[in-house]
Amino acid sequence: MSKKSIRLLYRKVIDAQSRKTWEQHVFEDSYTEFLMQAQYYNQEKKYSTFGELLTYVPGAEKLHFLVSPAVTGHLMPLNSKVPDILNAVGKHFLPFRNFKFEIINSNIRQKTQHQVAINFLSEPITWYDTIGNQLLVTLNDTPDEEGRLTTELFTLQPFLNIHDIKLL
Repeated sequence: MSKKSIRLLYRKVIDAQSRKTWEQHVFEDSYTEFLMQAQYYNQEKKYSTFGELLTYVPGAEKLHFLVSPAVTGHLMPLNSKVPDILNAVGKHFLPFRNFKFEIINSNIRQKTQHQVAINFLSEPITWYDTIGNQLLVTLNDTPDEEGRLTTELFTLQPFLNIHDIKLL
């Protein structure tokens, strides 16, 4: 059995239909911050959508970065675990190191059109095998006193990608 070190990327899309409490907070706070930050790029109130701002206003791509701090505090309850990715026994297990926030769409006049994504980049994990549509991995390559490794088995799902791979 060959092993490889991988990092996974999970793209979490949040919009008006999102139901989890922390997702709703991300939605509300990112929209509020978007409205505040967009004022600078739309002083003449000519544009109503994020896409229009990107197309017609130089520097508007900075809105991703400027709105990002509004969601940072909402990631604390995740305890550095990637949301929605569960192991075979239904527990969150995948630690993330970094995240990148992005605005997918928004409209200063229609809150329901606001849509954002948080891209979670996992810590390196060791990939041992693929069993059907599941990956067998370890988070820690240090065996216990009996020489055993603790493993995690989880299902591949939409918006989850192997970001990079390193042969060991």
